[in-house]
Amino acid sequence: MKLRYLALGLALAGGTATLGLALTTNWYLEPVPPALAGVSDWSPDALPPTPAAPTGLNPLSDMAPGAWSAIARQTAPRLVPIPQVAPVAQPPLTIWSRALASGETLDALLREAGLNGQVRAEAALALGAEFDLRRLRPGNELSVTTTPGGELRSVALGVENGVVIEAIFGDSTTTRTLNPNPQTRVMAGEAIIDSSMFEALEKANLPARFAVDLAQMLGGTVDFRRELRGGEKLQVLWREARLDDKRLGEPEITYAALTMGGSLYEVVWPDDGTGRATIYADGEVLRIFAQPVDGARLSSVYGQRRHPVYGNMRMHTGVDFAAARGTPVRATAPGRISYVGWRGGYGRVVEIAHGANTMTRYAHLGAVADGIAPGQRVDAGDMIGNVGSTGTATGPNLHYEVRVDGRPTDPMSDERLAAAAADENEDALADARLNDARARFETYLASAPSTETNERL
Repeated sequence: MKLRYLALGLALAGGTATLGLALTTNWYLEPVPPALAGVSDWSPDALPPTPAAPTGLNPLSDMAPGAWSAIARQTAPRLVPIPQVAPVAQPPLTIWSRALASGETLDALLREAGLNGQVRAEAALALGAEFDLRRLRPGNELSVTTTPGGELRSVALGVENGVVIEAIFGDSTTTRTLNPNPQTRVMAGEAIIDSSMFEALEKANLPARFAVDLAQMLGGTVDFRRELRGGEKLQVLWREARLDDKRLGEPEITYAALTMGGSLYEVVWPDDGTGRATIYADGEVLRIFAQPVDGARLSSVYGQRRHPVYGNMRMHTGVDFAAARGTPVRATAPGRISYVGWRGGYGRVVEIAHGANTMTRYAHLGAVADGIAPGQRVDAGDMIGNVGSTGTATGPNLHYEVRVDGRPTDPMSDERLAAAAADENEDALADARLNDARARFETYLASAPSTETNERL
């Protein structure tokens, strides 16, 4: 019976397979519809020929659209990060600085800065190559730069008028002079004299040293001790060199006016470098004085004084002008050279004869100008030498004398010398200088914010 069921199953399976094969064969042999036959005939268009290599100056512009993108993707450079190199750390430097005190030496300051004997000698030698160390003065600033190990890097010495002498040490030593580039400021102010000119200037915060300049300039015209009553007005116009709001050198007065006893006294210093100051009384020329040293400070006046070297009271037969060594010295009036040479405590001197009985003497000179010899004629303002400290002198200065008939007289009041300095055209020039000075004073006084900003000197 089991065999009968098995035979029946096989028969049914075979019949089913035969029927499926017959149906499949018949479907494949049916004709294809026309629409489907058209679709089956489609084939893609042939590719365009490869373009020739571009020959223009800009090959990329000749490429087919999209071609550059493909090339760029294949040839783009690979970005590789550059490693960062850390900067080499420099060791910190130590800067030591201090001003030279009275009685101290350069070597003492270098020792205090921690330098040994050999290095101190090298530093002094380097600075001395650019600056005469004998000219060191209290207040000169020394700056020393060293490494943590004490090795010297540089030495800087600040001297007068903002000049710095710098020595740099390394594989070799280099020394140079650094000159400042100051700005010139013109300033104006006025003061009321209650008791003395000095106190009036100081109270108004104006340069108090102008009291000495004006007293000597007007000393032969005005008796300040007897004629000052109080309430006199003093007006001054001056210029000074400034560097970073620090004053360099001494201020130079260019105009002054003093109302006293119903009269107006004025002094005008020109800008032509001659130093020929003109003194006016009520607008009329009273005297002309050619200052022998431009921009110098009047350090000692005519008359009895305690001698700075010997210490006793002596007659000072002239006036002294303190100035830097080498500053030009000029003749104060026209005349003829009468003597060039050495006169004891006067040191090196030049003497000029003005007429038959008047002579000017210029002493303590460091040198005499080329061509200056006895018999030569000079005019007011001509250079005859330069400032020095020859003879009996405590420092560089000019001792200036006026002698009449062989006897000394006050250089600031002698009328004979003033007459010798005048010429035919002086009156017209003097009027022009006075009007210009008055106008400049009014302009700068009106623009000055306040005299409180002026330094006391």
